[in-house]
Amino acid sequence: MVQMTHFKTPEDCTKIRVLIVDDQPVVRERLSQMIGGEGELELCGEVDNPSRAFELVEAKQPHLVVTGLALKGAHGLDFIKDLHLRYPQLRVLVFSMYDESLYAERAVRAGANGFVTKRERTEEVIRAIHVVLRGGIYLSEQVTGEALRHFFCRRPRVIGAELEGLSDRELEIFEFIGNGRSTGEIARALHLSVKTIETYRSRIKIKLGLTTGAQLVARARSSLRETTSSSTFELN
Repeated sequence: MVQMTHFKTPEDCTKIRVLIVDDQPVVRERLSQMIGGEGELELCGEVDNPSRAFELVEAKQPHLVVTGLALKGAHGLDFIKDLHLRYPQLRVLVFSMYDESLYAERAVRAGANGFVTKRERTEEVIRAIHVVLRGGIYLSEQVTGEALRHFFCRRPRVIGAELEGLSDRELEIFEFIGNGRSTGEIARALHLSVKTIETYRSRIKIKLGLTTGAQLVARARSSLRETTSSSTFELN
């Protein structure tokens, strides 16, 4: 049986505690600076892996977890699912370099309360934090509009529709391929073996009806060109 921890709400506290989870030290440092500049927010920890994150959630009882999707030891979406299962009242904001049009809906389905990309300005990231803390859902206008059109008009999704059959990890690797990363580079980035990445590549080809590595690379590049997001790290 999963043991759930009940946290005090932000309204019950003088300081709103925030935990940062990301595999990049520069991202954690920049987020720490942003949070430190907000009088009502308090950083209660920063880690690069889900295992340590769960320890701090239990010990520090944060009101908000700001997490990336590329984490050491696990995919960020799996971390969010586990976090939501164990602490359903805990607010979660995804702060990621990954393409919002491909990952935002998956993140919300996993249990996140919002998704903001690393290319956004500091002011927008802070706004996203406050929207989530107030109990809202934060997504860009583009992604929100696409979701509403799909829901009310029953229109097929335009962006990322062909990729819906990919698992979260397969989609992550597909995006790496589209950005020109080699199998070895992907393995190092995700802390997996080259053989494991090759297995994922084979599965992706089968699901997309492709037969060669060249076709996979071409499809990944063309699919990512259809999106409007960028992986440029721009916080100011």
